[in-house]
Amino acid sequence: MSARVQTARLRALLLTLVSFCVVAGTATGCTSGDDRPRVVVTTNILGDITREIVGEEADVSVLMKPNADPHSFGLSAVQAAELENADLVVYNGLGLEENVLRHVEAARESGVATFAAGEAVDPLTFHTGGEGGSEEDAGEPDPHFWTDPDRVRKAAGLIADQVVEHVDGVSEKTVRANAERYDGQLADLTTWMEKSFASVPADRRALVTNHHVFGYLADRFGFRVIGAVIPSGTTLASPSSSDLRSLTQAMEKAGVRTVFADSSQPTRLAEVLREEMGGDVDVVPLYSESLTEKGEGAGTYLEMMRANTAAMAASLTGG
Repeated sequence: MSARVQTARLRALLLTLVSFCVVAGTATGCTSGDDRPRVVVTTNILGDITREIVGEEADVSVLMKPNADPHSFGLSAVQAAELENADLVVYNGLGLEENVLRHVEAARESGVATFAAGEAVDPLTFHTGGEGGSEEDAGEPDPHFWTDPDRVRKAAGLIADQVVEHVDGVSEKTVRANAERYDGQLADLTTWMEKSFASVPADRRALVTNHHVFGYLADRFGFRVIGAVIPSGTTLASPSSSDLRSLTQAMEKAGVRTVFADSSQPTRLAEVLREEMGGDVDVVPLYSESLTEKGEGAGTYLEMMRANTAAMAASLTGG
């Protein structure tokens, strides 16, 4: 065999191996020599928070794409393998990532350190009827803790602890400094939200959403949750005609004419409610369940919360 033919075959073999590693990724163990520590995060909101804390100390991989629904997104085989090859998995818990939790459990059983942020921040529970949840959800933990920035401050500090404890090779000094800087930004966010909501009169502090997602915000900033178009803590549920009728009656009684609907979900059900009430209902989109792509309004947690607060305050004050 000529040297030229041998060289061509060797080149072809190398190209095949490189292509295989690119396609298969972590599922095959091909790493291109990068032994950097890795943190895998399920939701993009927690992913942004974790990146602020980790900085450049480790790779942070976020499984949930922008504008996705945490209640319904699923994983590819490669993403499932990422979980089991991580140094640390950060997830929300409390039943939020309904299609992902079995993969997190598999990673835990294989020896990967996991941290359920929602379970560690004094979670609230859903209530019955028009005060924040359906009969089916009553007494169940509410996973949407990120609408309260004070609980996010607690979660961020705990994530820093987990990174320092379980991710080898990171600088504890750097991680702690990142966490302290971000804690200050979260404290500023809380102060700004308090000032923004201070302009909302007491008789207009009633919320209706497309599903029950703002219980923590209501509890922290003094709002009442009248009800939701989907009377559940998950977007996977559906309302009945009696649910809609009960909600319209509650809205009429409370004088509420605004429905806050998640921007990543269709607003069809909120539009149905508008029809039920004769068209005199405003449907205001908020970024409640997911971050957006960068530059699309809610590329970070801080940006999301400021956009939501501004939209809510303006709608509830008639501004």
